[in-house]
This record gives sequence, structure tokens and C-alpha cells, in this order.
Amino acid sequence: MGSELSLIDLITQASFVVQLVLLVLVLASVLSWAAIFDRSRVLSRARSAADAFEQKFWSGGDLSALYRELSQDDRRLTGLPVIFRNGFKEYVRLRKVTPEDTLGLIQGAERSMRVALSREMDRLESNLSFLATVGSTSPYVGLFGTVWGIMHAFHALGNVQQATLALVAPGISEALVATAIGLFAAIPAVIAYNRYSNQVERLNNRYEEFMEEFSTLLQRQGRG
Repeated sequence: MGSELSLIDLITQASFVVQLVLLVLVLASVLSWAAIFDRSRVLSRARSAADAFEQKFWSGGDLSALYRELSQDDRRLTGLPVIFRNGFKEYVRLRKVTPEDTLGLIQGAERSMRVALSREMDRLESNLSFLATVGSTSPYVGLFGTVWGIMHAFHALGNVQQATLALVAPGISEALVATAIGLFAAIPAVIAYNRYSNQVERLNNRYEEFMEEFSTLLQRQGRG
């Protein structure tokens, strides 16, 4: 009765190429999990910041006071507070220069908010492309390791007079580990990418809606 090979045995007995493939896949999996936890933290913070800011913004308080409050904690700002701060700062600056040009004031504030929005979206989307790459390529990298391992197993049978399933089974088992590890790396990355992409899109829509509402509010104040 033959002894069953453990996963560690299958990896240690695999060919060098298969072991290299496994190392790459494990490294990709570790990095993707690090990216998953990082995106979870960043997106959660962005949602919390948006909720807290909108509660303050729509409470009917003075916008200048809100701007001063946010400016005191400038380095910790993220998301909507950053967009508001940049837009209001530019609006106040232009109002001192050309107070009669209402349209120019609004357009200047909108441009400033667009720049802030672009930077915020770049920050939120960071590492998502890496997750997409891991999710799309890991199965193929694992498949390459499997094909190479099976080729290596059958090549070894060339030196054997009588080929049996017992001789070829360990080599094939070693090769299939690469496919399993490839799927192990790819599945969480794909799930996380789809989930976080949806959250980023929803935040972007939320930011865009706020910018439109804020621009309308500034326009009303300019006419007042």
C-alpha cells in the first residue's frame, strides 16, 4: 500500500519550473490580499468621511466656518471634504478678484473641484488594476505550471520499460497543484476587484452629485 503524498511533498518533489510558478502565484496571492485589506480600509474611510461631511454640510451652518474647520485638519482630509475645500477656496479667491463675474466664480470653483475629484479617484482606484491583473492571469500561470509538470512527468516515463498509473500519478498530482494555487490566487482577487470597483463607482457618483449641488448653491449665493 503506497503512502499518500501531502501537499508539502507534492511541492518539494515538483520540478524547478513548477516550483517557480508556485512561488510566483503565492507571492501574487499575498500581495493581492494586502491590496484587498488596503482598499477595504481606504474605501471604508472615504464612505465615513462622506457621511460625516454631508451631515455637517446640509445642517445649514455657515460654509466659511465649515471651510475654516476643515482647513485646521488639512492633512487628514479625504474624499468630499477635500473636494469642498478646494472648490470653496477657489471661489473665495476669485470673488476677491472679480466679485461681479458670477459665472467665472462658479466655473473656477468647478474646475478646482474637478481636479480634486480626479486626484481622489486616482487614490481610490489605486491597486485595483493589480487585483484585476492577478485575477485574470493567475489561472493561466497555474495552467502553464500544470502543463509543464505533466510534460515533465510523461518525459520521465521514457526511461521506464513499463508505464503504470502508479508511476505517472505523483507527477500529475504535482502539476495539478499549480492549477489549484492559481485559482486560489485568482478567485479572491476577482471578487475583490468587482466589489471595490462598484464601491468606487458609487463614491464617484456621490462626489459628482455633491459637486453639482454645491455649484448650484454657490450660484444662488452669488446672485444673492
